Amino acid sequence: MAYITCEDLTLRYESLTVQEHLSFSVEKGDYLCIVGENGSGKSTLMKCLLGLKQADGGRLRFGDGLRRNEIGYLPQQSMIQRTFPASVREVVLSGCLNGRAIHPFYTKAEKARAAEQMECLNITQLADRSYRELSGGQQQRVLLARALCATKKLLLLDEPLTGLDPLVATELYGILQHIHNDHGITIIMVTHDVECAVRHAKTILHIGKNESFFGSCADYEKSAVGRRFLGENAEPEHCAQCADHHHGTGEDSGND
Repeated sequence: MAYITCEDLTLRYESLTVQEHLSFSVEKGDYLCIVGENGSGKSTLMKCLLGLKQADGGRLRFGDGLRRNEIGYLPQQSMIQRTFPASVREVVLSGCLNGRAIHPFYTKAEKARAAEQMECLNITQLADRSYRELSGGQQQRVLLARALCATKKLLLLDEPLTGLDPLVATELYGILQHIHNDHGITIIMVTHDVECAVRHAKTILHIGKNESFFGSCADYEKSAVGRRFLGENAEPEHCAQCADHHHGTGEDSGND
């Protein structure tokens, strides 16, 4: 059984229906990129996957041993988050709160897990630094380490490259590929960079106001909606340039 199965979902943002008849699944070991127009329901879908809202129709099921509290989540950053007054170690450790009972102190195992994820993301040397003093790329590494403390199964990322320069964005894609390939973490990522999505993902979910697509990257490139969004002469292999698009605040910022 798939980690996540969505059947005939209806999604509403406030009183507006933004998506109907949406069906897709996420298998263990998948790398799914969710793309599409602004206002098509990407952020609303993320909230449903996280249990922050109910779908307005259809069915969403978890399987293959996955529970909601085993999902690591990297949200879009707000200015408040960027200036959060805590050390890097404290931010990373807070990811352990996702699946634990309430008790006043972090356990030895939790501290070891946080140290392991900081090592994996090459931020151990930043452990005692203030989070708000870091660069945007360093902050994303910290938040990714935090998300990895919350899961050994599935990462959910909402526009993780927004605001990063091309070199840093390319490095972060490489880190995600390493986490996926070498640590066996399933990835679901919302992104505006369709070319990079096709380059890195295994599966594409394109949700639009009038049409949707779910399938392999190769099939997406051949589809009408894929050709239109990629452009007839698009070259997905030149992915380093994709990150140039990240200068806004992300998709909805509350505007789903």
